[in-house]
Amino acid sequence: MVERADSGAVTSVVPGVGQRRRGWVLAGFAVVLGGVLGFHRLVPNWPGRVGSLIESFLPWGGALVVVLLAVGLVRRSAVALVALLLPAGVWVDTFGGLLLPGEEGSGRELVVVQHNVSDENRDPAGTARALVDSGADLVALEELVDPQVAVYERALAADYPHHVVRGTVGLWSKHPLSGEQVVDIKPRSIEEGWSRGLRAVVRSPYGDVAAYVAHLPSVRVGVGGLASQRRDESAVLLGRAIANESVEPVILLGDLNGVVEDRGLRPLTSQLAFAESGFSFSFPAAFPLARIDQVMARSATVGHIRTLPATGSDHLPVVARVTLE
Repeated sequence: MVERADSGAVTSVVPGVGQRRRGWVLAGFAVVLGGVLGFHRLVPNWPGRVGSLIESFLPWGGALVVVLLAVGLVRRSAVALVALLLPAGVWVDTFGGLLLPGEEGSGRELVVVQHNVSDENRDPAGTARALVDSGADLVALEELVDPQVAVYERALAADYPHHVVRGTVGLWSKHPLSGEQVVDIKPRSIEEGWSRGLRAVVRSPYGDVAAYVAHLPSVRVGVGGLASQRRDESAVLLGRAIANESVEPVILLGDLNGVVEDRGLRPLTSQLAFAESGFSFSFPAAFPLARIDQVMARSATVGHIRTLPATGSDHLPVVARVTLE
């Protein structure tokens, strides 16, 4: 114990007490972080859809673990470092598989590309060339508007002789298409004329595949939390359509404006498989924070998913190999 005299008074200071207190605070943060990572489904979605908001950035919990680890090392706090094993272990268990390269395909596979090309894209022809270079069997595009859609049709025609456009979404294919139709995913509060869903049957070398292309409504983060009501309603409608699909396998390609951990996409993730490896954050293109461009499938496996270089869009394209069962 050290005695310190201040203005004639003598006080006692125990070395390390402040450090130990800070160590327990760090340990508390670590336990809370581990709980959120492991039990995020228990976080209520009110007010402001806070549960969905947390889930939208859940993978970044790993970055928080690293920050707490650095602080714990600086503080030389053994209790904090031990406590950090909890969130680190939960994060690795949840997201560690995405760091792996993925297994080789069986040969019965289709390479697919998903890209929101942006209705403000100033270089649609260059964007189309980049997508052609991917060598994909299927290319799904969103935010197709005049006159850009004609540019995509011309630029992709040679490599993708089969295509369908409905509303602002389209599908280009190296294989014949049939059964093209609109999928109504319009929320009730949106005016008529809004069309962002389509379905077609791809006559692939391995048999028929039902392909869906969708662009769910945007979400906004504000002082009131996450505004995702329209997105969630649209996800329910899309989930019903896919649940009633009679053709197998099914592939869904789309800008879903949500990550696969987001409970708002449960109508889709509860019945469709998604990527087994690869983070592939796709939005915003300038500094990707989340993968809201998704490839999902039923009676098929979505292998490693990755992003392609930036185009003239505010989204990055994502490409994946889908192995058919």
